[in-house]
Amino acid sequence: MNVQTIVDHLESFAPLAFQEDFDNCGLLVGNRNQEVEGILICLDVTEDVVDEAISTNHNMIISHHPIIFKGLKSLTGRNEGERCVMKAIKHDIAIYAAHTNLDNAPDGVNFRIAQKLNLENVQVLAPKSDMLLKLVTFVPTSHLEKVRNALFIAGAGHIGEYDSCSFSHSGEGTFRPGVAAKPFIGVVGEIHHEPEIRLEVIVPKYKQSAVISALMQSHPYEEPALDLIPLANKWKQVGLGVVGDLPKKYAESDFLKHVKETFKSDVIKHSPLLNRDIRRVALCGGSGADFIPYAKAVGADAFVTADVTYHRFFEAENNLLILDVGHFESEQYTKEIFFEQLIEKFPNFAIRLSTSEKKRVFSF
Repeated sequence: MNVQTIVDHLESFAPLAFQEDFDNCGLLVGNRNQEVEGILICLDVTEDVVDEAISTNHNMIISHHPIIFKGLKSLTGRNEGERCVMKAIKHDIAIYAAHTNLDNAPDGVNFRIAQKLNLENVQVLAPKSDMLLKLVTFVPTSHLEKVRNALFIAGAGHIGEYDSCSFSHSGEGTFRPGVAAKPFIGVVGEIHHEPEIRLEVIVPKYKQSAVISALMQSHPYEEPALDLIPLANKWKQVGLGVVGDLPKKYAESDFLKHVKETFKSDVIKHSPLLNRDIRRVALCGGSGADFIPYAKAVGADAFVTADVTYHRFFEAENNLLILDVGHFESEQYTKEIFFEQLIEKFPNFAIRLSTSEKKRVFSF
């Protein structure tokens, strides 16, 4: 099994197309054709983690945070990031990062946090837009099912919890084959009228190539007509943060204890208490203060995130309880997702959670 095999599986549930524009996910160090002897999973790639990989003969590291984020202009060992990359290259260790693509993925980081907090009726807080297309094509009646099923298999036709979604309507198409054409039906040089079906399906942009390829292979025409229409629709299953409901109401003090125990936080910073019960909870792992307005908009009683600066707490405005649980604490369960996805796909492979990784921020 090589690095690319692992990458393909990771990106099957957290496609790189899901990452935010500022991010740097994917294979950051290593040869895609290199054979993988073992995988080490961590939140952050540190020198201790790389040393652990070397000592345990795990030559691929999968992390949540990218070790190369803003780019490297030199490799001189002047900081820990450069030293990690240099050591990984020297010892033929591949490094892969799934960051905001995993945050945005269905059942990704924020859904796991919601699970830990026992939230129910969980939905994406800030769905992504500009991710969907509508494919329209025209198919002779005899080949409708063949073409439609090929598009479904390639990844088209998903709307929410439903698959195999399409719309079709009958009509008549006309065409005149040119001298060099090899028409499936009709005669060169003569206008042909053919009963056709207008077929429409939704396509995620990142699956566009695969879906178009499936169309071309299954469609009987030499030159199938098709339209790709960008959609303004938000993709409700993909996006940052989630919102859900606790199974029962919590007094604020009890909710704070519940959150602190769940994340094993040394301390939780929060906005002023509102003296009201907590039931509806929004959250965003990592630096999620930008989603405070989203939490308000969905009627959340509390918003759980990390890295909230002093003035962002003012945005609570006596309408919301804002909790900062710590960056490491909010994303610590990311490693569980990697492990579960990989061990299910490769049950007899050496996959290890890092034991050398340590928190970098503490409270006195």
